[in-house]
Amino acid sequence: MNFHTRKWIKPEDLNPNGSLFGGSLLRWIDEEAAIYAIIQLGNAKVVTKYISEINFVSSARQGDIIELG
Repeated sequence: MNFHTRKWIKPEDLNPNGSLFGGSLLRWIDEEAAIYAIIQLGNAKVVTKYISEINFVSSARQGDIIELG
């Protein structure tokens, strides 16, 4: 199963430098992983135990659209 979603970067998602706040991205990744797990397991009672590594390669700015999957 491929699972993808897109997010539009809005002003409330930005850090003081005008780029995407890492916490917003982590929240979206966590939500995406939870939805995937719920669908796979057929059980809505899931929690995030561990995220090993996130490699921030480039910045996203207001108005950009990013794809998670």
